[in-house]
Amino acid sequence: MEYLATAESVTEGHPDKICDQISDGILDACLEQDPFARVAAETMVSGNTVFIAGEITSSALLSIEATARRVIRDIGYIRPELGFDADTCFIVTSVHAQSPDIARGVSRGEVTGAGDQGVFYGYACDETPSLMPCPAFQAHALARRLTSARKSGALPWLRPDGKTQVTVRYGSDGRPAGLVSIVVAAQHDPDISQETLARGIAEQVIIPVLPATWLAPDTRILVNPTGRFVEGGPAADTGLTGRKIMVDTYGGCARHGGGAFSGKDATKVDRTAAYMARYIAKNVVAAGLAAQCEVAMAFAIGRPLPEMLTVTTFGTEKAEIRAIRDAVKRSFPLSVAGMIARLDLRRPVFRQTAAYGHFGREEPLFAWERTDTAETLRSQCLA
Repeated sequence: MEYLATAESVTEGHPDKICDQISDGILDACLEQDPFARVAAETMVSGNTVFIAGEITSSALLSIEATARRVIRDIGYIRPELGFDADTCFIVTSVHAQSPDIARGVSRGEVTGAGDQGVFYGYACDETPSLMPCPAFQAHALARRLTSARKSGALPWLRPDGKTQVTVRYGSDGRPAGLVSIVVAAQHDPDISQETLARGIAEQVIIPVLPATWLAPDTRILVNPTGRFVEGGPAADTGLTGRKIMVDTYGGCARHGGGAFSGKDATKVDRTAAYMARYIAKNVVAAGLAAQCEVAMAFAIGRPLPEMLTVTTFGTEKAEIRAIRDAVKRSFPLSVAGMIARLDLRRPVFRQTAAYGHFGREEPLFAWERTDTAETLRSQCLA
């Protein structure tokens, strides 16, 4: 049975993503000095104002305001006419220490307990080289290219805010079969015509990114469907940390437990368990044990081990599902401390995750994207 699947991405200048990057920038600034910092940083942007709140327990000495301005400047909000500017924006902070009731559950002598409760999912499939769902993979690629064209000067009239969306048609075999539509919303200077913008986006963004064989004559390409996108960023729309959780993960092509990632240190299993679940699922698929894999874990606050672990392969498994699950339990640490150590999550690597998806990017420091356990799983399940 044929069907359609759609995923979106946003650029680093999108209001919600500004907030994610500020929150993770604060986290990284703490971790640079104190690898055991406890951080839960939340950001909101509106107009030319930044509101930063949350809980930070750390020996690190840092300027939250300076960190926020540096992030905003790196994104490209450096022109007052954008209505949001790194040098002139107002920054309001309200930060206090982590609740002692939570802290006592997380730090239990030599044992590290989960910083929260919840269900956390990871997913992988063999539709793309990065083992991500095709719509999400392509949407992120377009968003990254949109920012690259702005920062490189290839399209100098672009502004920081932007969105992409890709709809993929799947054939009766369940495999991607073609592109139905591409939507690009790109903020731009006011004196650029729609014709110039559409041509530039097609030539510098869409064609270099998407396979030519996928661009059929009936593929719909929509560039700024309203015809104009001059006012954008926080000047046009309020942003919040953690409001793009589907963009951060699998574009809606897989389940999500609901917990956001950005601004949270590794004791928060919203982040760490989701990263570990992706790591496990990716290695299962890379091992050739299944074409699709979903891993789910549930934790209770203060407890070091999961209350639940499931491995689902949607009928695509090449080995007994019980054998795959047992091999996963033998091959991956599932305690909070074990996950943190295996994925090396006490390093300042998180601001890099805060735009263009936390998964499917072959960044050197993204340990959860490695397939270094695939051979171990294969040997245990297919011997």
